[in-house]
Amino acid sequence: MTVKTSISLTDQQAEFARRLVAEGRYSSVSAVIQQGLEVLRRQDVADDAEMAAFREMLTRRANGSFVPAERFDEMMEEMLAEESRKLGLEG
Repeated sequence: MTVKTSISLTDQQAEFARRLVAEGRYSSVSAVIQQGLEVLRRQDVADDAEMAAFREMLTRRANGSFVPAERFDEMMEEMLAEESRKLGLEG
């Protein structure tokens, strides 16, 4: 089903749409507008999915294990000391 509506375009937008029709890429200006809206709709769906995945990742991280900064520093020092020993870089 299609719905007839009225829209306003800038001169540049109208010229671009007419050029696409003249080049045979679309059958009408209406088809150009429909395709443009479909591209926006798909992008909106993709953006929503990306945001949902991001929120899910943040939730998993917030509910996951936590290492205090002091303990993290200790772990890094231990790891670096071990790697230095393996490479024979002890001072």
